[in-house]
Formats: sequence, C-alpha cells, structure tokens
Amino acid sequence: MPLKGRGGVGKTLIQRSWECASQVPNCAGVWVATDDDTIAAEVERFGGKVVMTSPDCANGTERCADAIERIGDVADVVVNLQGDAPLSPPFVVEQLVKRLVEDPEAAMATPAVRCSASVYDHLLADAANGRVGGTTTVFNRQMRALYFSKRIIPYLPAVPSDGGFVPVHLHLGLYAYRREGLAGFNKAEPSQLERLEGLEQLRFLDLGLPVSIVELDPLGWDSIELNNPSDVPLIERVLGERGID
Repeated sequence: MPLKGRGGVGKTLIQRSWECASQVPNCAGVWVATDDDTIAAEVERFGGKVVMTSPDCANGTERCADAIERIGDVADVVVNLQGDAPLSPPFVVEQLVKRLVEDPEAAMATPAVRCSASVYDHLLADAANGRVGGTTTVFNRQMRALYFSKRIIPYLPAVPSDGGFVPVHLHLGLYAYRREGLAGFNKAEPSQLERLEGLEQLRFLDLGLPVSIVELDPLGWDSIELNNPSDVPLIERVLGERGID
C-alpha cells in the first residue's frame, strides 16, 4: 500500500524511508539493507542502492552489522534508520553522531522525544486495543539508557489533562553505532530481555555497552512509525502537513 503525501502522491514505505535518509547531509552513502528480492527490486526501481544481507539476521542491528561488512570501511560511525519510520527527522542523525563524539565510551547513540499529549493518547489507545504503538525509554541524568520497552514507561499514576507534554519519552528508531560497538553486539547471543521485548537495543545494555540518549525537544509533528494499519492515515496527514510529496 503506497503512502500518500501532499497532493495525493503515493510512494512505497521503503521509498519514503530512503528519501528521508537521503536528506541527511555529509553522509558517505545511503544503502537499503535487505534479504528480500521484492524490496531490492523496489529500491532499484526508484534509483536507490541495495546491499543484500543474510536471511539469518534476526533484527535491524544484526542486518546493519552484516551490511557494513559487505560494503566495507566507508565510515567510523554507522547509522541505522529503520524502514518503518518515514517521519524520522534527518537532522537527528547529525545530533546522534555529535553525541558519540561527546560520549566516547558509548557504543551506540539513539534519540528519545518527549511525548506530546496527542502521541501519548495514541500510545494509550494502541495499548488499550492490544496493539504495540511504539517503544518508550527511560534514562539517567548522564543521558545513558536504563531501559527500553514496548509498554509505556515510566508508569504514570494519572493521565495528564493539560494538553501539554508528558514525562514519557518515545524512542525513535534511529541508531548511530561505533563500528567496534556494532561488532561486539553482533558477536553476542541475544539476551533474554531482548527476546521478550523484541528490542535489539536491550542487547547493548545486557552486555554492559553504554547506550547514549539524545533527548529531543518536542517535534513540530507526531513522529509515528508504521506499526499498524491504523497508522497509515496518521502518517499521511503528517506528510501532507509537512508539504512532502
């Protein structure tokens, strides 16, 4: 199903995600890592670059590690933008790389956005209907991740009613890895929490590899991932509001 932008222009999810990544300045290149021939053919159709990876990759981080081995030594920092997040802000990639420079012990950096009331309501509605609406995270005062979950964390005793922002941070599916951190992750077996939550970033925490958080100011739009069919009209609305064809 194509995602319609401004004026009703329809593009596939992978094309919109690739176009989002291509807006990042000063990068060595943009590749779509996949083991699916249909996805590869679609990327080639719209002029993108593909790297075919092993079908044994269990998640995006393993696929990214496999891809960089095949591509070669193109950069010291590898950035992974997920294919289901076409609303990811390109400027965040620059902030993630900057964060790794500021936190030299971190193996990986990833962003968290404080939820607007509307995003929080969206998460609550998905949870009430048995859907996974997004991943939330908590972190310490050194901006190091403590945990990630597909449930809403932290627990709030009451639903805020002032229409502002709530103390819940939505994790955006972008990762900037040091090559050595990525290699260390890929050599390790999945952790129990990673398997239970279905979140590969928990393997870094299980290994004791610091994950640095980039806390973002609330965005000018709801950065919703395409997790459920009900997300399609919400994403299309944001595409139209941002003037994206």
